[in-house]
Amino acid sequence: MRFAIPIVLMLGVLALLGFGLTHDPREVPSPLIGKPAPAFALPGLGGTPPQLANADLKGRPVLVNFFASWCAGCRVEHPVLMQLAKEGIEIIGIDYKDTDADGAQWLQRHGNPYRVVAADLQGAAGLDWGVYGVPETYVLAADGTILFKQIGPVTEQVWREKMAPLMAGAKS
Repeated sequence: MRFAIPIVLMLGVLALLGFGLTHDPREVPSPLIGKPAPAFALPGLGGTPPQLANADLKGRPVLVNFFASWCAGCRVEHPVLMQLAKEGIEIIGIDYKDTDADGAQWLQRHGNPYRVVAADLQGAAGLDWGVYGVPETYVLAADGTILFKQIGPVTEQVWREKMAPLMAGAKS
């Protein structure tokens, strides 16, 4: 009996480690899936119009992409976003915890796939959306409901297997 408690504790720890190793850390379930996008109002990048609010995300399916000039993963996904924009996919960009100058310069250097770019300088909107860190991309239905959250870069595989089917279904 004296050794039973440590053995049971060790087995419990091993079970938790085994469970954790079998799950993808990028697939963190969002409590916002199936719910309307959080209310927000953000200025355009550089403080210029247009101001972006959650009402602007309704009426058609869209991708909402949180990015920043300092984000290495954003560089990885940017060519994919540029291609999606060329294919007519509407992408809304939210420059997260960045300076206006750095965000604008980054888009000028790498290209701008976004229909609208808003600035979340303090990260308050990102907090409401449940952003862990950039890049993060959300698929929204035409009614503004969040259908999917991608943590990390959008790759061609993620787009093809997870996001594109949701966007296609959101159009009907």
